Amino acid sequence: MAINYTQEQVDMMKDLYNLEPTRETVQQLAENLDKSVKSIIGKLSREGVYQKTEYLSKTGERPVTKKQMVIKIAKELVGESSKLEGLEKSPKADLKYLLELVSEGSLNGE
Repeated sequence: MAINYTQEQVDMMKDLYNLEPTRETVQQLAENLDKSVKSIIGKLSREGVYQKTEYLSKTGERPVTKKQMVIKIAKELVGESSKLEGLEKSPKADLKYLLELVSEGSLNGE
C-alpha cells in the first residue's frame, strides 16, 4: 500500500490547519504538498481535525428550506405539516412573512 503522506507532513498539516482552519489554509497546504484540495481535506478529515465550512446565505444567515418553514408554520398553528405541503410551492419571501406572522401571534389577534 502506497503512503501518500509522511508523518511529518501529517503533523505539519494538522498544526497549520488547527492554527487557521480555513479553506485558504487547505488551498495553501495543497499547493505546498503538491496534492489536490480533496486529498488534503480527506486526510484532515481522517485525522479528525477538518471542520466543514458552514454555508451561509447572501444575507449571512443559515439557509432555511421552504419545507422547514412549512413545518415551523404547522407547529406554530398546531397542525399537521403534511396537510400544508402545497405551501412549499409558494415564494420563499411569502413563506417567511407567514412564518413571522404566526410566530408573533398576529393571527390570534394578539
